[in-house]
Amino acid sequence: MAAQPPEPKMIPVLKTLLFTIFVPGTVAVYLPYRFADAPWPVQVNAWVVAGAAMFLSGGLIYLSCAWHFAWTGQGTPAPIDPPKVLIVRGLNRYVRNPMYIGVLIMVVGQAVFFRAGHLLYYAAFVMVTVHLFVLFYEEPHLRKQFGASYEEYLQRVPRWLPKAP
Repeated sequence: MAAQPPEPKMIPVLKTLLFTIFVPGTVAVYLPYRFADAPWPVQVNAWVVAGAAMFLSGGLIYLSCAWHFAWTGQGTPAPIDPPKVLIVRGLNRYVRNPMYIGVLIMVVGQAVFFRAGHLLYYAAFVMVTVHLFVLFYEEPHLRKQFGASYEEYLQRVPRWLPKAP
């Protein structure tokens, strides 16, 4: 049986874009906005600026990592279509789960932007859910997929708190 030719480089990028709209878009944008149940701020103040900066920073973190997954890894952030190679570049050099951290920063940014403290409960729920997913699905799966190279990565790079360059 002949091996299938690799996908063109843009296909994983398009799949990642689609995944991003539906999954992180729902978790980090749509649901927090709906849960905030607060009017859009009428005047710009420190809360609005800080929240917007956090939200944009988290979004850039996510997008940077998603790009590496798609372009370098030829896969997506979706568990059903993961990267074909272990991504240890970009922010993944400093922390193993920067995409999840970016999503969490986006949620907290909306809590600050809308001054909706109750969104911090949602952020905590997201963090616990993601942590359990990482422990019980993602890390065991990556151990099987990448073997010794992933084990070495686990020893070098922390899971949640970034290591200084």
